Amino acid sequence: MINSKQNYTVEILFQERQIQKKIFEVSSKVSQDYKDKDLVIVAVLNGSFIFCADLVRNLDVRCSIDFIQVSSYVGTQSQGKMQVISGFKEDLTGKDVLIVEDIVDTGITLDFLISEISSKKPNSIKACVFLDKKCARKKEVPVNYSCFEMGNDFVVGYGLDYSGFFRQLPYVGRIKEFGK
Repeated sequence: MINSKQNYTVEILFQERQIQKKIFEVSSKVSQDYKDKDLVIVAVLNGSFIFCADLVRNLDVRCSIDFIQVSSYVGTQSQGKMQVISGFKEDLTGKDVLIVEDIVDTGITLDFLISEISSKKPNSIKACVFLDKKCARKKEVPVNYSCFEMGNDFVVGYGLDYSGFFRQLPYVGRIKEFGK
């Protein structure tokens, strides 16, 4: 558990410049694919808020943005059961939906979201993820756009947290404890 008396360093895996370059590349693909479509971005809170903000600022298409908050985590481990904390406000019927997620590891959250959104009768559903941990999959899910594929490390920064901390880091890295 993190407390204010502990000191940590973070081993950087993805630098801020790398992240911004990849987001620009992904947003260009999304813009091309959704030209002349009725796009609704569904950002998955809390982790995707920084990625989603940067992604939509780089889009060259008209879109609306909605948010959903779900959780399956306790600490660093997914518990496998989904809980909706805050749901959709926008009518998704007949619209093209792009789920924006910070990280896909087990696939349980994305699978749940696709099922939830499907029940709203959208025209299409695709997923755009910041980090893709294919090696951790328990459910196969479609990831249509991703910035980075990575191993099974637990990472923080750029919206990803550990017990609510480290979201503000402009890069992604692994926590290294070096003192108390």
